[in-house]
Amino acid sequence: MPASRVVERRTVLKGRVLDIGVERVELPDGRQTELEILRHPGAAAILPVTEANEIVLIRQYRHAAGDYLWEVPAGTREGDESPLECARRELAEEAGFTAEDWTDLGEMLPAPGYACERIHLYLARDLSRARQNLDEDEMIVEVKPVPVAEALRWVADGTVIDGKTAVALCRAQLRGLLS
Repeated sequence: MPASRVVERRTVLKGRVLDIGVERVELPDGRQTELEILRHPGAAAILPVTEANEIVLIRQYRHAAGDYLWEVPAGTREGDESPLECARRELAEEAGFTAEDWTDLGEMLPAPGYACERIHLYLARDLSRARQNLDEDEMIVEVKPVPVAEALRWVADGTVIDGKTAVALCRAQLRGLLS
């Protein structure tokens, strides 16, 4: 089936990272409609696994959610940075680790009804300590290694409500990459 086509776009807000606009689109069946679309450069998220088979999670304050969330380290791609380059940078910046072994877990769409953002997911092993270097808008209050079984329970019981974290954990577990 063919893709939709943007007939016209009106930018409502162009921010540092996000571009929000109203788009008149022609859908694959030929109908036209108007949609509010958030354009985003993409991101990478990292599932760091320690030698003790623990998942390194961060507890970060998220203003939009109004709460502290347990998440995997992640961040927005900068310029022409590749998803893997972004992942390497964000793992060090947010969690204070580097990794030698990287496994691609694919990508996910966190909000396909109104945003084009694609988050590339990676599993990282063979971790070494690095200097944490938070961005001005980041408030990470804890970096915690969590046993795999407990991290999966946190997804099941709602302790982890972040989508990228849940998808990364589930994909790695279902692919037999976690023990």
